[in-house]
Amino acid sequence: MRVLQICNKPPIPAVDGGCIAMNNVTKGLLDQGHEVQILTICTKKHPFREDELSDLYKEKTLIQGVFVDTKVNFVDAFSNLVTSDSYNVSRFFSPDFDLRLISILRKKKFDVVHLESLFMTPYIHSIRRFSKAKVILRSHNLEYMIWERQAEGAKNPAKKIYISMLARQLKKYELKIMNEVDGIAAISRQDADKYLGFGCTTPMQISPFGIDMEEHDSIAKKAPQNTVFHIGAMDWKPNLEGLGWFKSEVWPSIKNVELHLAGRNMPSWFMEENDTSIINHGEVESAKDFMDDHAIMIVPILSAGGMRVKIIEGMARRKAIISTTIGAEGISCTHGKDIIIADTKEEMIEAINKLIGDPELVKEIGNNARKLVEDRYDNMQIIKDLVEFYKGLD
Repeated sequence: MRVLQICNKPPIPAVDGGCIAMNNVTKGLLDQGHEVQILTICTKKHPFREDELSDLYKEKTLIQGVFVDTKVNFVDAFSNLVTSDSYNVSRFFSPDFDLRLISILRKKKFDVVHLESLFMTPYIHSIRRFSKAKVILRSHNLEYMIWERQAEGAKNPAKKIYISMLARQLKKYELKIMNEVDGIAAISRQDADKYLGFGCTTPMQISPFGIDMEEHDSIAKKAPQNTVFHIGAMDWKPNLEGLGWFKSEVWPSIKNVELHLAGRNMPSWFMEENDTSIINHGEVESAKDFMDDHAIMIVPILSAGGMRVKIIEGMARRKAIISTTIGAEGISCTHGKDIIIADTKEEMIEAINKLIGDPELVKEIGNNARKLVEDRYDNMQIIKDLVEFYKGLD
């Protein structure tokens, strides 16, 4: 099949979960003999570093990047509140990107145009006008839910009202667009059920984040037992919010344990207390090596949607993981078997102390987690199923 993959940020370098998820779709399609061409938005936060791409990758994907200024403009944001358009989505539309897309569609016929996230849907009009390809929305999460949860957690009344308005706009747009595509590849069963509950009539495939098991050793590496770690980009608000809660509410009650943090763009104020039990590694060269060097993984997410890529990667590396219910959302895991779910301060403290004191339980949960990933999240099978879904839309 000939697939045009349209991305809201460059899949490579794979600096966060979204990039990894997009790149795994690219890699899976190419490995199974399909043609893939990539057109991506690039921004100041996510630049297009063509010089870092291999010649083979560029040859196979014909990747092109178009700069789009997606930073928040307060005048535009206020105007959109008045017009009721979703500002979260509209700032991803660019005439330059649209012209580049039209140029590609005029030169080549595609079977599928694969839109990575809701933010690429403003280009559906041009796709319909210049192509007969099926349009697939790869839904990484229901975007409005992230904003609803952030509004619930906002303490400033004005901020709560503003975020709630953004969430309502986004929900209205998301529920409209779900029936304007030819198919939806939902990241999880929970998200698919939510779409159906809103009256979605579009064909849907559950297509979770997949992992290349060959890239993850099947043998667990021995790590110091008294270490807890978190890995994730700290310029993503749910990570910063959740880790901030963990640091202030949970960590003071944990004794004789080290907390190791990895991820780009850690704000300077976050480490101001000079707590010697918290070690900030910044952006690490290898997420796999970082995981292997530490024992217990925490995912204290309070407001997000979709599926946490880092949990799947941690499971593949036999990590014992403690997560909130929201953090583990979308993953077919079982509390006490292949993950520990802890939603409150008290539950989180109890879970950490229990695992620190029981190395055999850490090993057991890690082994069960690896088995879960092998059974349900193998990228090759997930992409095979996705291609069958593509074909079934003809």
